[in-house]
Order: sequence, then structure tokens, then C-alpha cells
Amino acid sequence: MQPLGASIGLAIALLTGFVLTGLSVSASDGWLIPIKTPAGVVVQAEIADTPLKRAVGLMYRDHLDKDRGMLFLFGQPQAWGFWMKNTKIPLDMIWMDAKKRVVHVERHVPICTKTDDSCPLYKPNSEDAMYVLELAGGAAEVYKIEKGSVLEFKVP
Repeated sequence: MQPLGASIGLAIALLTGFVLTGLSVSASDGWLIPIKTPAGVVVQAEIADTPLKRAVGLMYRDHLDKDRGMLFLFGQPQAWGFWMKNTKIPLDMIWMDAKKRVVHVERHVPICTKTDDSCPLYKPNSEDAMYVLELAGGAAEVYKIEKGSVLEFKVP
């Protein structure tokens, strides 16, 4: 059991935001991981590392800031498929291997307004991925992210 003072200090740190081993947290955003792009710009990405977080992803959001994204973490390399069901904003999807090298990019993926499960599935053509980064549509071009690029980030 922690002393009361330590618990209060930890709660204040969590609510006001802090950086710890390359991760930051704020009350409104949850855990964020900084990702350095080939253009030198750092994007702050939410972490999707559980089945529920990966299933929901960026669904139902009306907006995604240009310097924000979502990083999907997987335990094994695979041709992970993504769709845009219930996603209200166009996205760029970037698949990376275990060395964080981009193996596939889908640009300006449009929203899907279908109410059934017939939205298109997007996945890499030939290489498996350990990570998938979703950014606002058009961000991959601005940040110079293309097949073969390497993104810099620390996995929690």
C-alpha cells in the first residue's frame, strides 16, 4: 500500500500530464506515444494494444488533429486488415514491420457509410506488419511517409 501523499502526487501527475519513458498521458487523451516521421515532425499517437481498443480504433470521431494519430500494436506479424465502418474522417493507414519500416500505405481512405458489414477491407499487399499507424487523410504525404520509410518510436 502506498502512502496517501504518494497516491495524491501520482493522481496529480496523471491529471496534469507527464512524460515517462517516451510516453505521455493527459486526462483527455489517455496514453500517447511520440512518433517521429521522416519529415522530422513528431506525431502523438494513442495506443491501441487490446482487442477492444483495436476493434474501436478511431470510430465515431468527428475530428483528428493533424499532429495526432492511433498506433495499433500487435503481438505477431500478420497482414492485419482494417476497415472504415463507423469512421467519420478519411484516414491514411501505415503498416510497419517489427523494425518500424513501412511495408504498405493506404492514402486518403474514404469513410464508409454502409450500415452492414460490407465496408472494404484494407491490408498490405505482400508483407506482414507488427504496427499500424492511422493518421488524418493526407498526413502521410505531408510527413513524407512512404513504403520503405522508417518511423521512430518506443513501444511501451
